[in-house]
Amino acid sequence: MTQPPTHPTPPAGEPPAGGAAPPAGPPQVPAQWAPPVQPPPGQPGPPGYASQPPWPVGPPPAGWAAGPPPPVLGPGGQPLASFGDRLLAYLIDTAVVVAALLVVFGPLFVIFMARMLAVNPETNPDGTVAEPGLFVVEILLPMLLLQAASLVIMFGIYWLYHVEYLKRTGQTLGKKVMGLQVVPLDPTGTLDRRMAGKRYLVEFVGGSLVPGGSYVDGLWQLWDKPWQQCLHDKFAGTVVVKVSR
Repeated sequence: MTQPPTHPTPPAGEPPAGGAAPPAGPPQVPAQWAPPVQPPPGQPGPPGYASQPPWPVGPPPAGWAAGPPPPVLGPGGQPLASFGDRLLAYLIDTAVVVAALLVVFGPLFVIFMARMLAVNPETNPDGTVAEPGLFVVEILLPMLLLQAASLVIMFGIYWLYHVEYLKRTGQTLGKKVMGLQVVPLDPTGTLDRRMAGKRYLVEFVGGSLVPGGSYVDGLWQLWDKPWQQCLHDKFAGTVVVKVSR
């Protein structure tokens, strides 16, 4: 006669006798997050394999660590330049241009100061100038001419740097250091003097004449979609991208 087993098998879903739970196995992966069954090479897949949805499907499980979002790409497939990189490149370019202006304006300032010290118009006892015409001709007029010449020279140096130098490779010294490049929105086009000139007119001439214009122009990229353009980029039809240094 067959003897019954000493420890009968518990029903499905119940722990064995004695209250001991079965050893915990690996956590179960939700079915919608399980990778599709891959058939052996050269053999057809199981029935319905071709209709399996791509993996993963549905919301990620709790605790799923998502990777960083991919960078936003420009029209030519290059990553767009970030606000921080563009700001640092602008500061470097500003330092370069200011150094060039000091080299040019330094001698002019010394000559003008020497001329003013040489001219000593006589004054009346009440403090007024005895010869107003001499003051106008020898001091006031040269001062106004020096200011006008300074503006012309300043915008000329900015033109040479931000137009003639930029259009060659799409990079200034600051952009080279930060690995940035100015490219047309049309991936098949090339940066020319017309585009660089439009950028210059809005960024420097317009920013200097309109109060607060330079700040609005530079900060526009923070909310511009999809190319993160400044106003001078929009006007010129260009975009700034990240390239290898």
